[in-house]
Amino acid sequence: MRKTQMLAPLILLCATALAPAKQLGWKQLFDGKDLSGWKHVGPGSFIVEHGLLKSQGGMGLLYSTVGPLADCEIKVVYKMQDENDNSGVFIRIPSEPTEPWMPVNKGYEVQIDNHPELSQEDEYHITGTLYSLTHPLAKPGKPGPEWNTMVIRIEGPRTQVFVNDVKVTDYIEGQPVPEKKASYEPDRGARPDKGWIGLQNHSDKDIVYFKTVEVLELGTEQQEVVYR
Repeated sequence: MRKTQMLAPLILLCATALAPAKQLGWKQLFDGKDLSGWKHVGPGSFIVEHGLLKSQGGMGLLYSTVGPLADCEIKVVYKMQDENDNSGVFIRIPSEPTEPWMPVNKGYEVQIDNHPELSQEDEYHITGTLYSLTHPLAKPGKPGPEWNTMVIRIEGPRTQVFVNDVKVTDYIEGQPVPEKKASYEPDRGARPDKGWIGLQNHSDKDIVYFKTVEVLELGTEQQEVVYR
């Protein structure tokens, strides 16, 4: 056997061993073209307009059919049409939604609503909080029509929310929350570590645009920088 023939398998083996492992990164859930991979329940709808998801009417929910997500980061880039409009990103929904109120009462709504006239008590309803459950650590939400970036980090029972790189929420299941005061506020109780996600269309008066909805699974070789 020639020397070059003996070396060939060894070279191939080395090349295979040195090949980098596949890097898993952000997965786009919205392609900017249509609603593939999404379903809607309840009144109103979402449409795709100029490459953006646009909420219409409500109250309804557009949810991702990717299925329940566990440890991950969810990134949404959104803007309000007016100075302030109402929407939300739903997480930890225990089963595939068939109507919009089960996600409210059994999952969490990460609020989008930074109305300037909110009282200190109503700050539990401000952008980046778990709606009516957590008090904001900061209020970095920008009014419309400026773009905002929200990152929701889910790790087991812990939920962190960052708006424009500023931490707004850091909540662990079982920590105390205010009592339910209104019928439209969510039922209190533990949420699952794993769940479906969705976007809320709130009403005819609230129009919010989303240009990015993407997910990064945690525990992969490539991760988002840990926020402080």
